[in-house]
Amino acid sequence: MNKSSKLSLSIDRLPGVGDKLKQKLQRLGIEKVQDLLFLLPNRYIDRTHLTPIGALRPGQTALAQGNIELSQVKFGKRRSLLCRLSDGTGALQLRFFYFSKQQQAKLTRDALVRCWGTARRSGGILEMVHPEYQHIVPEQADVVEQTLTPVYPATEGLTQARLRRLTDQAVRSLANEAQRPLELLPEEIRRDFTLPDLLTALRYVHRPPPDADTEALLAGNHPAQQRLAFEELLAHHLSLLSFRRKIHRHSAAPLTLTAQRKRDFIRQLPFELTPAQTRVLKDLERDLAGHTPMLRLVQGDVGSGKTVLAALAALHAIDSGYQAAIMAPTELLAEQHYQNFSNWFSKLGVAVTLLTGKIKAADRKNRLRDFAGSTPVIAIGTHALFQEQVVFGRLGLIIVDEQHRFGVHQRLALLEKGAALATFPHQLIMTATPIPRTITMTVFADLDISVIDALPPGRLPVNTVVLANDKRPELIARIAEVCRQGRQVYWICTLIEESDAIQSQAATDTYDNLRTLLPDLRIGLIHGKMKSLEKDRVMTAYKAATIDLLVATTVIEVGVDVPAASLMVIENAERLGLSQLHQLRGRIGRGQERSDCILLYQPPLSDLAMTRLAIMRSTTDGFEIANKDMELRGPGEILGTRQSGLPELRVADLLRDAGLIPAVQRAARLIQEQYPDRVEALISRWLTDRQRYGNV
Repeated sequence: MNKSSKLSLSIDRLPGVGDKLKQKLQRLGIEKVQDLLFLLPNRYIDRTHLTPIGALRPGQTALAQGNIELSQVKFGKRRSLLCRLSDGTGALQLRFFYFSKQQQAKLTRDALVRCWGTARRSGGILEMVHPEYQHIVPEQADVVEQTLTPVYPATEGLTQARLRRLTDQAVRSLANEAQRPLELLPEEIRRDFTLPDLLTALRYVHRPPPDADTEALLAGNHPAQQRLAFEELLAHHLSLLSFRRKIHRHSAAPLTLTAQRKRDFIRQLPFELTPAQTRVLKDLERDLAGHTPMLRLVQGDVGSGKTVLAALAALHAIDSGYQAAIMAPTELLAEQHYQNFSNWFSKLGVAVTLLTGKIKAADRKNRLRDFAGSTPVIAIGTHALFQEQVVFGRLGLIIVDEQHRFGVHQRLALLEKGAALATFPHQLIMTATPIPRTITMTVFADLDISVIDALPPGRLPVNTVVLANDKRPELIARIAEVCRQGRQVYWICTLIEESDAIQSQAATDTYDNLRTLLPDLRIGLIHGKMKSLEKDRVMTAYKAATIDLLVATTVIEVGVDVPAASLMVIENAERLGLSQLHQLRGRIGRGQERSDCILLYQPPLSDLAMTRLAIMRSTTDGFEIANKDMELRGPGEILGTRQSGLPELRVADLLRDAGLIPAVQRAARLIQEQYPDRVEALISRWLTDRQRYGNV
């Protein structure tokens, strides 16, 4: 077999890779030998020199070596294997809680062992718990690694040692210079953007030499890493552009609205459109009038007035003889949209229909019949709109509210419902999550973007106060006074733990405590362990003002409108990120009264927590907050770690590598125009099928 063909072989063709190991590697996305080259280290450790045991200090991570003086199994609360090493300068204990009989048989007196781990003090002696170790023959006692040691993303049952052996084999396959087909970036792009060639970059990141710039490698700034980050971001960008081109190959029905009809709709609104709304509306009207499907994201801070623009877009569809489908992430939000649309359209003769899980069978059947016909209708719903039996006869527009709350396949499913005609539906995507420009350029490259960058006039900014936990008695008195004035209050409970059960218990305890302290108030409770129907019941009661004080975990929904809620207390506010604090604060300030958000914290505050709370106190600008949040926590938290909006990046980092993005965009255009045959190869190298549709 010549080496040039080895990289394209199935991974199980490598020595020692059987079915079980193959399955584990597949969990890391490794199918071929080449895939091992793109399983990139996420950090490095320096094993190029030995540290004398006598020089080890607690907390130090190091490579040490010595002869075993004593090996024994200790029985107690937990059985453990203890081995005492000595190198003549000092003694070090190795502790293993998980060990086999074979390990125990080999870790015996006088064996020469080399170990890597973090030293800690335990009962007067330094020890390492579960260090990486290997047996050394005396002749090799002074032979150490000649390169920094990579640490790879792992999966259960795959050790670092095994991954290093496998990547060693893949890297050795690169020795044959005939591997040039691996290089997908044209020479002019490498030259213009000063990028090393792929072979050099891969060899370097997998096995950095001892004199490597460790600081640059650990920071991810080394030219070899930047070359790979550039190619990865390029693959994501090309994927989104390819999806956009694919959609734009379809025709869309032009959706238009007469000037008189538009005036009639706007005239009956209880407010005037802001200049920002008017500007974004022009973007929508231009797109909807076109013969290619609109793909537009409208960003607008909490309360900026996105819903009325969605209604105007839907009216374009109705008056052009088409249907519009509006998806909301929860039943409560779907019902709120339904109420707003019904009020706005009641005098204009436009049919508005709601489809949620609550709708009874007979009603549901009638509504499905309406959708399946060609009668223009605005359908508002939740995930119920995705179900197989929901068929649209003439779908012209899809509106997705809070798009990152929906799974990829759900969004695709609704898109396909509209593709049954000769035309494709237009798409309008809305989000109240302010997203920094770096992320929009990367994550939403398939979409045109409009920003509603101003709140309606007369909307009072929320006053934010930072308060220590020992001021709770004064706060309780303030809540009683606010509720006596006929206004409503949120009390938000937060915990570090992700567990719904733990958060729910904390909220229940707070609820019980507040009922004791405020016996005259009507107090409600909502948390993640409650069923959806129960949560909806509580939120509906709160909206109807039959609850004065609502104790909640962070499950309270984006977009729920309770104008009488003018005070919010966020407990343990120091534990939340800026974007989440801003989203929560957006639940209040929707009425005519001045609203206050109290950020209750537990001293002492870390420097980071102090910075976050100071930012919240100083600004209500969601985009400024999102940018600060990305600086402090990184982009993974902006849309929420559980959301599907962000790409899963192997080597690139959206915050660190933001400077590459303009160059990536230029390179993507060049490749699409001059090297179209390389587009699919680049996308396939870096993205799974699931990732390709992350921004539908």
